[in-house]
Amino acid sequence: MPDLMTTFAFGLEVQGVDIASFRKCSGLSSETEVIEYKEATPKGVLMIRKVPAAMKWGDVEFERRIDTSGALWEWRKQVIDGDIDTARREASIRILDSQHNEIARWNLHQAWPSKYTGADLDAGANDVASEKLTLTHEGMERAS
Repeated sequence: MPDLMTTFAFGLEVQGVDIASFRKCSGLSSETEVIEYKEATPKGVLMIRKVPAAMKWGDVEFERRIDTSGALWEWRKQVIDGDIDTARREASIRILDSQHNEIARWNLHQAWPSKYTGADLDAGANDVASEKLTLTHEGMERAS
């Protein structure tokens, strides 16, 4: 019996290299804008027609526990430093089963980190320090 699609094991692969695992990921979406226009039928009845327009891709937001790796910040820093052409990369979100076999993958084309948020720090809280990353991209496909 195959594993259920759980969300506890997933990660981000960039240029074919696993760079981080995350506890939250949201925003995997594609949308086609709709243009409406009025048209009269041969009998003179006014109708509203809807046709597809431009594709829109949702920004993907990740959240993970902070560790010693600075890979996400270094990638974001390329954008801050104005090196957007180098920062644009092919990235994949991978879901793994309990035996760490890939069961689903979304490929993001020309992805780059448009936002990085460090931890909220509160000495009186008992929370896990986490960081957030927002990836903007120019296209997505479900590969498996």
